Amino acid sequence: MPLRALPWRNVAKGGPWRSSFRWPRPTRRCGNPNARAAGYDGLAATPLSSAACGHRRRLARPGSIGYRLAEALHVNGFRGRAYAVNPHAASIAGLPAYPSLRGLPEPIDLAVIAVPINAVLSTVDDCAAAGARALVVITAGFAEVGEEGRRLQDELLQKVRQLGLRMVGPNCFGVVNTDPAVRLNATFTTAVPLAGSIAMSSQSGALGLALLAASERLHLGLSSFVSVGNKADVSVNDLLQYWESDPATRVILLYVESFGNPRRFARIARRVSREKPIVALKAGRTSSGKRAAGSHTAALAANDVAVEALFQQSGILRADTLEDMFALAAGLSQQPLPAGKRVGILTNAGGPAILCADACEAAGLEVPELSQSTTTRLAAFLPPTAALRNPVDLIASASPDHYAQAITALLESDDIDALIILYIAVTATDVDPIADGIRQGVLAARATARERKPVYIGWMVETDRARRFVLPDETIPTFELPELPARVAGKSAAYVQWRDRPIGMVPDFDDLDLPTITTTCRKALAERGSGWLTAKETRTVLGAMAIPLPPGGLATSAEEAATLAAQVGFPVAVKLASHTLVHKTDIGGVHLNLATEAEVREAYDKIAARLTQDGAGDAMEGVLVQPMVSGGVEVMAGMVHDPSFGPLIGFGLGGIHVEILGDVRFRITPLTELDAADLIRGIKGYRLLQGYRGHAPADVGAIQDLLLRLSRLVEEVPEIVELDLNPIFALPPGQGCQIVDARIKVAQLATTPA
Repeated sequence: MPLRALPWRNVAKGGPWRSSFRWPRPTRRCGNPNARAAGYDGLAATPLSSAACGHRRRLARPGSIGYRLAEALHVNGFRGRAYAVNPHAASIAGLPAYPSLRGLPEPIDLAVIAVPINAVLSTVDDCAAAGARALVVITAGFAEVGEEGRRLQDELLQKVRQLGLRMVGPNCFGVVNTDPAVRLNATFTTAVPLAGSIAMSSQSGALGLALLAASERLHLGLSSFVSVGNKADVSVNDLLQYWESDPATRVILLYVESFGNPRRFARIARRVSREKPIVALKAGRTSSGKRAAGSHTAALAANDVAVEALFQQSGILRADTLEDMFALAAGLSQQPLPAGKRVGILTNAGGPAILCADACEAAGLEVPELSQSTTTRLAAFLPPTAALRNPVDLIASASPDHYAQAITALLESDDIDALIILYIAVTATDVDPIADGIRQGVLAARATARERKPVYIGWMVETDRARRFVLPDETIPTFELPELPARVAGKSAAYVQWRDRPIGMVPDFDDLDLPTITTTCRKALAERGSGWLTAKETRTVLGAMAIPLPPGGLATSAEEAATLAAQVGFPVAVKLASHTLVHKTDIGGVHLNLATEAEVREAYDKIAARLTQDGAGDAMEGVLVQPMVSGGVEVMAGMVHDPSFGPLIGFGLGGIHVEILGDVRFRITPLTELDAADLIRGIKGYRLLQGYRGHAPADVGAIQDLLLRLSRLVEEVPEIVELDLNPIFALPPGQGCQIVDARIKVAQLATTPA
């Protein structure tokens, strides 16, 4: 069914593409016959009419999708003019019905299409003839069902673009705009949420229905909702850019199953997150979840390591569950952001407070002891049995006045940046007075405190679970368990910390020899095809990047190895050089702490004999001879190329146990200096780099420089698809780091993510 309300325009000319997605904002018709065209030529459109289309007789019957689309449009009071299109009825759900789009009494702006899949293409032609500039295609059966569906979707998209239209879907649930001047409900549910400041996008249509219902139940006000479906045309990237400039939107929620262009998404999200928090729930984290996501959305779920890196670099708050997503939405939309990480906890029972305090620290928050002035103020009105240190325990007999005065005292103090209020009905049967006391305490603090601090409530009253704390100028988010407000406060504080830090810069290096690197990699590809570079080629590439390598080099005979060892100085390490045999230790290819030329010759001969014995003599290119490196911390750095996300730089503790320890973090290239610093600080073993139990700290600056050079390398040379530097000895400050072993793999990529 066609409907009017959502024009988009491509305004890209000589600059970055920005979506000009616009919601309908009806205005009075004036006498200017060109007013409608002028509106579309500008950045904002003012659509006034819409149509909903369904061709079959059953789509005009109550309960059908077509009927429900018309009903939702009519019942929710769309401020423009709306029509139904169906040849089998004169009216549908209160809307006048016409047999065809071409027979409508006026041009339309938006068409919502719910026709059989074999009629979609012709319906799009009719929509364009009727003046529509935007489509919402509800019809399913496209790319989500297989190759034939993908072919049909490609045909649909080609037609949409040829006609100069924009399209949401196909296989979507619809769109909602709660603006009182618009009141558009172009979905097949009449349950529209409250108007508010949260914008929401869902890739799943069915889940979108549940999200709308949940937001209404939880009293979360939405500014708009878009079910993107298969994202054939309008994507989450377009929506982010629209919501970025939408004054009605303060918080953005995303349910994501796949990314179309994750690198572009990251660039847009990083910019938008500076102004408005983005909360994302990414489905398909497990192998079974990925299988379901692939069949459900017609797109392979991305590697979760890459997704986590993308979210962290873009300032996106990741929700692990729907409960987390809605909790974050409530906290971010209903309360101010915390100025810091210090949290006060006020309770009438010790157990919930302990759980809350543990959850706070797990979320990266601090639960500080209160100052003498604050505890003195609390002691003046609380009973002697109350605990005043933080958490502040009012004990089970806490009165409404105790809550009110304690809340005011804590919010007015300089000790905390946020307050979590916990209440569990231990003895009271009438909890209304306690709720009133909480309201009065917050109101009093709002009237006198120098700054507005966020307040979150854990209301653990089984008989009063629907309690809401609504004040004249705000709503205090309420949760049923003590851990949830802690997680909300923690992620809110982390967002503020990310938002307020410098943007970061991608450094340039003037000591790189990129032509040598490119020539080396392409020559290897031409001669041998995809695979690992030889030891000599690897040293050439890393040397051209000015990446620190130990002295020494490649020897192709026992005598040459002994001579080279004498030149670099004993003790030395002798390691197999082979671009086909990866795990050298497993086949006796590593000999350490060799102190004489004789030992070096013997090591060379042993390696050669072992390979000959195993039938792999031809795999030996020689041996690498390097001086032994002592001291420092063993770390690793590397890169893997994700087909969707592009190069991912990894860093963690190194050595032969790297896969067992699993202490590695990733970031998407290009890295800023802040990304590199976060990557280093993000590993669990970071304390080892700071100096631990008498050990000297590591040269973190040198590690950061190395990571930035790797990022530049793989951005400039797309033929490099995998890289492993392990181990790297991070030496004390001022001494840099030494790469002990390195591998580089090259391949010819079909495409490189932009």
